[in-house]
Amino acid sequence: MTPGTAQRVEEAHASIVDIGALIDSQPLSTFQKWIMVLIACSVVMDGFDVQTMGFVAPAIVRAWHISPANLGPVFGAGLFGMLAGSIVLGAMADRVGRRPVLVGATVFYGLCMLGTTLIQNVPQFLVIRFMTGFGIGGVMGNAIALVSEYSPQKHRASLMTWVSCGFTGGAIAGGLLSAALVPSEGWKSVFLVGGVLPLAIAVAMVRYLPESLQLLVLTRRDPEKVAQWLGRIAPNVQVGPTTDFVVHEQAQAKASVGELFRHGRGTMTLLLWGVNFANLLDLFFLSNWLPMLSLRVGAGASTAVLIGTSLQIGGTVGALLMGPLMDRFGFYRVLSLSFLVATVSVSCVGLPNLSMGLRYAVVLISGVCVVGGQPAVNALTATLYPTSLRATGVGWSLGVGRAGSIVGPVLAGQLIELHWSNTALFIAAAVPAFAACLMLIVLSSVTGGGRTGGSLPILNR
Repeated sequence: MTPGTAQRVEEAHASIVDIGALIDSQPLSTFQKWIMVLIACSVVMDGFDVQTMGFVAPAIVRAWHISPANLGPVFGAGLFGMLAGSIVLGAMADRVGRRPVLVGATVFYGLCMLGTTLIQNVPQFLVIRFMTGFGIGGVMGNAIALVSEYSPQKHRASLMTWVSCGFTGGAIAGGLLSAALVPSEGWKSVFLVGGVLPLAIAVAMVRYLPESLQLLVLTRRDPEKVAQWLGRIAPNVQVGPTTDFVVHEQAQAKASVGELFRHGRGTMTLLLWGVNFANLLDLFFLSNWLPMLSLRVGAGASTAVLIGTSLQIGGTVGALLMGPLMDRFGFYRVLSLSFLVATVSVSCVGLPNLSMGLRYAVVLISGVCVVGGQPAVNALTATLYPTSLRATGVGWSLGVGRAGSIVGPVLAGQLIELHWSNTALFIAAAVPAFAACLMLIVLSSVTGGGRTGGSLPILNR
């Protein structure tokens, strides 16, 4: 009898099933793959909504005969909503479950997008954008938490970063759909489609999306569901009414921001917040201002758009590459090196004498490291918190990061008003990338480093 066969026989007759160890020991099942697809679809709509606003704004300005400046607060309202949603809905998911919050958030922002087709003025738009952002804010943190809990250890970083790629895919889809619909059907048609799709995804999630097995075991809920979903992952394991499901964690106190600072987690939490704030500040500075600043160095309008697109292409490539690299070499080695490279590449974007080929290259590399680095940071955050605090930890980290996404574009605008040159602007933009690199090095020391990014066993006690 081979060791693998002996292990399967032993598991088949076991009265105790270790959920995490069992998931780690099994190949990725079709059931798990479909979970990843469903979650990725919800993340796609996150990116769709964010990017769609940029594309429909000119049409709204023309239709309502308003100044573009009138939409500034509307953009900000959406980002503030995401910040609030990340924090509130992340903590809620650790209390009531990932599944109901993810489904509820998807339904909520789908209805809000449909509601956007009924608005008549800027004040109404401001309210509906905050509400939409609040719903969307509950998606990414819960998505990453649930993916991490259904992923085997050897593929966890890859699966979390690949699912996060749905954001960029949704942004691309939002642009293509807007380009196709706005000229013929008007801007409201984009929000109509953007509202129907999340509702369809929510229906599929109600039917097929499971709850976190680890969370159910920790909270001693629905053992029948645990057995049912576990059977889809490992059909070779026989469980019965007397089977005891276990996880190597203790249930934490009621999920709250205060718990993120207890039991030795305080320094780690602040460093994670700092990395998220710095990188999302950089990401949104580059995404919002890169095309316009490219015009200042003589690029044509179409070339400026292509340069901005190169950043997003780089982000997709970066997320696809970083996952397998982190599974092999660890989060800290890959991310620290990535942000160190970003420090150099971002500072080079504003050099006045770069050839157009080199400019495309440094923007692409910046996208790989900065845009592609954010899904990797999300994945790292999910691995460092125990199950009962995971969505809270990721939600607060993203919430603080969303503050950076607001500060970055606004700060850049102020520096442009002060007549900073492109060279000075992009050197300034390289500072957050270097700060993120340094914070990750310190974080590695605080959490113990290691291949998978930290002292998870210690923090879970």
